[in-house]
Amino acid sequence: MSQQSNEALRLKGRVRIGVPGTYPSPVAHAIRMLARDLEAVLGAEPELVAEEEAAELRIRLAAEEDRCPERPEAFGFRSHMAGGRPRMDIVGRDELGLVYGILEFSRLHLGIQPFWFWADQSIAERPEIVIPPQDYDAPAPKVRYRGWFVNDEVCLIGWKEPYPPSREVWEPVFEALLRCGGNMVIPGTDLPRDGIHYKLAAEMGLWVTHHHAEPLGAEMFLRAYPGRTASYQEAPELFEALWQEAIEEQKDMKVLWVLSFRGQGDKPFWIDDPAFDTSEKRGAMISRVIRKQYDMIASAVRNPVYCAALYGEIAELYKGGYVDLPEDVIKVWADNGYGRMVSRRHGNQNFRVPALPAADDGGKHGLYYHVTFHDLQASNHLTMFPGPASFLKREIESAFEAGADEYLLLNCGNIRPHVYTLDVLRELWNAGTIDVNGHLGQFVRDYYSSHHDELAALYQSYAEAALPYGPHEDDLAGDEYYHHPARKIIGHWLQGKGDEPHPRLAWAVGDVPFEEQVKGFEARLEQGMGRWKAWLERCSEVLAQLGPDERRRAADQLMFHGALHLSGCEGFYWLCRSYREYRRERCPQAFVFASESMWAYQKGLDVLRDAEHGKWDRFYRADWLTNIESTVQNVDTLRRFLRMHGDSPDFFLWYKEYLMPVTEKYIYLENTHRNPLSDDELAGRLKEYFQQEGML
Repeated sequence: MSQQSNEALRLKGRVRIGVPGTYPSPVAHAIRMLARDLEAVLGAEPELVAEEEAAELRIRLAAEEDRCPERPEAFGFRSHMAGGRPRMDIVGRDELGLVYGILEFSRLHLGIQPFWFWADQSIAERPEIVIPPQDYDAPAPKVRYRGWFVNDEVCLIGWKEPYPPSREVWEPVFEALLRCGGNMVIPGTDLPRDGIHYKLAAEMGLWVTHHHAEPLGAEMFLRAYPGRTASYQEAPELFEALWQEAIEEQKDMKVLWVLSFRGQGDKPFWIDDPAFDTSEKRGAMISRVIRKQYDMIASAVRNPVYCAALYGEIAELYKGGYVDLPEDVIKVWADNGYGRMVSRRHGNQNFRVPALPAADDGGKHGLYYHVTFHDLQASNHLTMFPGPASFLKREIESAFEAGADEYLLLNCGNIRPHVYTLDVLRELWNAGTIDVNGHLGQFVRDYYSSHHDELAALYQSYAEAALPYGPHEDDLAGDEYYHHPARKIIGHWLQGKGDEPHPRLAWAVGDVPFEEQVKGFEARLEQGMGRWKAWLERCSEVLAQLGPDERRRAADQLMFHGALHLSGCEGFYWLCRSYREYRRERCPQAFVFASESMWAYQKGLDVLRDAEHGKWDRFYRADWLTNIESTVQNVDTLRRFLRMHGDSPDFFLWYKEYLMPVTEKYIYLENTHRNPLSDDELAGRLKEYFQQEGML
């Protein structure tokens, strides 16, 4: 019989951990993590012993006398004297409770942070860990279902050779999510169904859920039935067969079943089925399909949990009263991709309709929220969320106040670039609120050993340096702003369409003549260059004061983002300047500015390569979404095009006109000057000449 301990527990050397005779796979994974953490900190592998044997730590399900809170996932610590020696018990109400208890012990007492892997936390060995005797019960998290959608995960796909990504890639993702207190996941986007991602997520104790374009996690209709018309009206039995197959595959797993009906390729279904030409018809079909899915699940699954994504057109129809949902379905509201709880922009349309439940909208509600986004316009994909933590606090806390606190799914992208923002949301989904300054101070102390105030100031001023591109506070440029519009401009230009506006740029610079569209970008980018240069100068000053390991970490977690912004800003700016010179029929100057653009964009590729050290080798090789390499190639094509204007066919004329010594220009022999300069060398020498002559 053990008694309450009043003596500190001292852990050193090979710690003995008492474990139950049998335990489920999620607990086995957590024990493996704890053993690894103890070995990293104390320098010795712990010993697992039977639960009843003498041990410094014991892991077990909570007993009645523990008075552990009676709710799912509850956990606590209990200090005991056993055999005259202090012991700590990690107790959990269920398997996830034990997992969270083990990982929270690791965080509190070993200092292993949630993003230790993704932020390259330096873990120092210690001779001893002293734990005061104190019982503890973890508070209930604010949000019942909280997790990540690992979406647009091209870096995770390209990082290692196997496709789909293997256990080696997914385990650190799911471990970080569990360490954040998360309990659900959409593990990837449209990955092959034979991959390990869903199986491993369940094996580690996570609920799995589904993309709103893949209701019930079923296979896409056109993938299963190529060549058929994807119309539920015409072939309901084919859709239902896919849904039934998905139910059978997952009925014994922990699943948050997503009920939805969108068209193939994540678009409104009526684009492929134009007979649904009114809101009444569209809403009735969505309601009918969702009710059918709901009933199919109910007949096969005990106590199912349902949710419906009110995303895009479905949110608009629901708010209009055209969609009817069963009462026990969690209604999931989405932000606009930039963190604001309003409808997202579609092309040039941006209605910004509020996307939160009305005061009289009963039932349970939740959120789908982006800390990263891919929309081929202005989103942040490779770089950190550009807005301040105070903005995230206001949006999420306001959503909670509106009743949307049952479910919070974060689009987490490729994890590594978004660690700080994900940690902000970790605090919000657990505590329901956040002191942004206090959290930031703790965050930098958790991952750095010195210069905490200076590092915190860099995180704060990062958002201040972000480039505003529109009138709203969430209109802040992410990395895609410098690349997708730039490539559109190059294509429009080289296709000879400069006399007409580019219709897909109106969202950013208006439906004005193309030349004015380019000038609109140029004016904003010039401002952005100054802001990011100043931020990077401050960043360099702080990093110079850090030790080598922490300087490397800060380069990856901070300077990386500003450097990508600056290279993109400069590249896009010089592209716009090139077009201005081209319109003035000054092709040599346009060629120089196009080269400046390419060199600046190339710096972005250099930033990616520099961040691929050690375990991160090749992490950014699959940058297919922002696609900096494609932008470099596009600008290179442009400058080759420009060189055709005036330097063709021998590619010697600009050299002769501007660079050849006067003493040679009129007497040289044609047959001795046949080796034209490379584009880079010619551009560099022309730049120097034009600057000296005041021609740039």
